[in-house]
Amino acid sequence: MMAFEVTFELTESDFEHFREVMHKAQAKTKHFSEHTIITNAQKLITSVHSNVPTFVSERIDKLKTLIAMLEDSEWQIPDDEKSNVLSALAYFSDPEDLVPDHIPALGFLDDAIMIELVSEDLKDDIEAFDEFCEYRAREQDRSEETITKDDWLDAKRRELHSRMRHRRLSRRGSGSSFRSIF
Repeated sequence: MMAFEVTFELTESDFEHFREVMHKAQAKTKHFSEHTIITNAQKLITSVHSNVPTFVSERIDKLKTLIAMLEDSEWQIPDDEKSNVLSALAYFSDPEDLVPDHIPALGFLDDAIMIELVSEDLKDDIEAFDEFCEYRAREQDRSEETITKDDWLDAKRRELHSRMRHRRLSRRGSGSSFRSIF
């Protein structure tokens, strides 16, 4: 089997097109509950089969992380960040895809591109969440009795929430973001 690589570059007008598509999806789904939005994103994950390009399967893993950020009760995602993640996931609740999902090899390409764009915008949030999960796993077997699990998780969570907000605000100031979808 011969494989080849396809590379393309998105211009500012391409970004604007994806922003418009995201705004339309958000408008259509603004009345959806958090549960419905998460369920619809999970449906996309289960509908992606193993015969998709690597680019798509890698982006689906990022989608799983966004869902995990919302569902992780110990992360306690702040309301503003939660709203941003739900807004990003709204695209996957809109049945009118740019490229219909049933088209072999290409059907999930628009979904993967959108996941990549919102993941880049939520990069600081995702990095903080990943670090929190790594910290939690590393510290799980702490034997100190004076500090409870809730204490050390709370301290780390507050540190990471603060850092992700600071980084996001710094990036917004540079204007190099797709975040205008929020």
